Amino acid sequence: MPRRWLFKTEPDEYSYDDLERDKKTVWEGVSNNQALKNLREVRLGDHVLIYHTGEDKAIVGLAEAMNDAYPDPKENDEKAVVVDIKPKRRFGRPVTLAEIKASEELKEFDLVRLPRLSVMPVSNEYWEVLQEMLK
Repeated sequence: MPRRWLFKTEPDEYSYDDLERDKKTVWEGVSNNQALKNLREVRLGDHVLIYHTGEDKAIVGLAEAMNDAYPDPKENDEKAVVVDIKPKRRFGRPVTLAEIKASEELKEFDLVRLPRLSVMPVSNEYWEVLQEMLK
């Protein structure tokens, strides 16, 4: 069973629109130690929620990991990793951070607890709650 993740992006820098246009991208530029630790755990076929930061503050689409995380070829640092992702589908409506924070079931979700973390796991429980919100 694929694992599930949430990746944050500033839509002015790289948005879900860009991912759909490009058909795939290398998810790079992660520097936070905890986010890098999480990114190292991404495997081929894992599901990735794409979250727009900035003014949007919302989950906007679903992507899929095209491979396991691998060393960043642009960095001379063994800790730096990247993963290739492709778009799966744009959600009919975004799920906003305000909605997520208002959900009692998501109060311990890393998106709420650790707002600076750019790559985070999404448990099966949280995934199901989010899927209901996306309907």
